[in-house]
Amino acid sequence: MAVPQELLDILACPKDLTPVKLTEDGKGLRCPKCRRVYPIQNDIPVMLVDEARIELE
Repeated sequence: MAVPQELLDILACPKDLTPVKLTEDGKGLRCPKCRRVYPIQNDIPVMLVDEARIELE
């Protein structure tokens, strides 16, 4: 089971409120503005700044 599209459409980065996009591998949600990637665990997005990692590219 994946994250429903309806949920993806309303999720935003808690740091800067930019809409997030699903990563290519489907294991995270990426903010294009601050480059944070929020993990998806057991089909639940973990939208906590402290749990995110920052991608350099």
